[in-house]
This record gives sequence, structure tokens and C-alpha cells, in this order.
Amino acid sequence: MIRWAARRPAWALGFADEVWWSRQVQPSLSAWTAGEEGLRLVEQRVPKGDPDPKALACYGLLLPGAGPENDHVWLRFVEGRPVSEQTIPFLSWCLAELARAGKQALLLIWDNASWHISRAVRDWSKAHNRAVKQTGQGVRLVICRLPSKSPWLNRIEPRWTHGKRRVVEPARLLSAQELMDRVYDAYGCPHLPLLPMPQPVP
Repeated sequence: MIRWAARRPAWALGFADEVWWSRQVQPSLSAWTAGEEGLRLVEQRVPKGDPDPKALACYGLLLPGAGPENDHVWLRFVEGRPVSEQTIPFLSWCLAELARAGKQALLLIWDNASWHISRAVRDWSKAHNRAVKQTGQGVRLVICRLPSKSPWLNRIEPRWTHGKRRVVEPARLLSAQELMDRVYDAYGCPHLPLLPMPQPVP
């Protein structure tokens, strides 16, 4: 299916996943230093009364290019945590961006997280594809789920590890906005507002 989609210019191939960016926990990494004293990463303490969350949830879509240097990663930070109510706006945003790029379908590869396979997301996907078929407008969504417990098959996973190393701050606590700005810059993405948590219908 991946090879089939790759041979069709009107199709986009995407690997999607979610990740938490911690303001407190430091990633493991090796670094070169000029002296004998190595770089030390200090796990930060969040002071009492700090209004920012300790970690930020982020959705990502990797669109592979002809080589790693041509890959694109699209990111959206969200309020709260990954749930169905956040997944649907992220998918809708991705499909709108692909429509502007002239694509007709997205082959989306992701895992079996509960917010991926929920009834809400499945119903939304079916309704979206029906609307695309009826109107001839928009990008069709074709979902391909990975086997359980196989994160190595999702090509966006290593990007999270490398990204966390690129945005690390050794000696001080970043604010939520500083962290988001660094992440967007690390992936060459536009700085976009948080996707808000939809309000429940009364």
C-alpha cells in the first residue's frame, strides 16, 4: 500500500504520532566539550505557583520526501492531552493543508492508541470521506494501522528523540512558550497557536 501510494503524485503518505515535551525531564544524550568537564543536564524543578504545565502534548505528521533531507514534519501543540476531541481537529487541519497543496488523498500510518481507534474518530473519518466523495472537494483519508507494540515501524518516532536533544536547555527551566518556540524552530515549522480542547456540548 505504501509503494502504491508513493507512485501516485496526488496521494500523500504520512506517519502520525503524538509526543509529550517535558519542561522538567531532560533527554539522554552525549555531547562534545572542549575541556575535561562534561556538559551536565540538570533536571529542573517547577516552582510552586508556576502557571505553565509541566509537559506539553504535541501531534505530528511526517511526510517523507525523496530522502531524509526532503522530509517534512508538521506539528500542532494541543491543550490538555491527546484524546479523540484533539485528534479530529489535528486531522482536519492536516487534510486542509494537503488540499491547499493539491493532494487528493492521505495514506495515514499510525498506531492503535485509544484516541486513534475511538468511535468518534472512526465516525468522523467515515463522514469526512463521504463528504469528499459527494462534493469532489477535499482530501480523502485512508488509515493504515500498525501492529500493536511496534513503534519502530512508525518513521516519525526517531524524530521525537532527535528533536528533544535539539531543544534541550541544560541549566534553566523553559517556559511553555519558549519550549514550543524551540520545538517549532527545530523542525522548521511555523509557530501556530494551540489547538484548543473543544468545549462539551451542553
